Amino acid sequence: MKYTIDATEKSLGRIASEAAMLLMGKQTPTYARNKIGDAKVHIVHASSMKITGLKRTQKTYTRYTGYPGGQRSLSLEQLLAKKGYAEALRKAIRGMLPANKLRAQMLKNIHIVD
Repeated sequence: MKYTIDATEKSLGRIASEAAMLLMGKQTPTYARNKIGDAKVHIVHASSMKITGLKRTQKTYTRYTGYPGGQRSLSLEQLLAKKGYAEALRKAIRGMLPANKLRAQMLKNIHIVD
């Protein structure tokens, strides 16, 4: 099934949670935790989504390079400038999917258009 989500004037978290539920297949009667849903999610107008409060400056994405002193941090504002709204949305959806071997396969079923 193909689903289209219009991100205009919706908040980042609301869009991400809706997309994560569709990717997992929780809306179908044949839902099983160990199976991937057959949903393809297409998100349009990602650049016009709403980011509320102080999230632009205070929300941080942290990663570790593997080397001593290699902890890197990026604010949401820097991420939007560097990689765009699609990457911020992709990171939010990834965080809402279950952390197992199926997560990477589920993320392949999403297409985000700015």
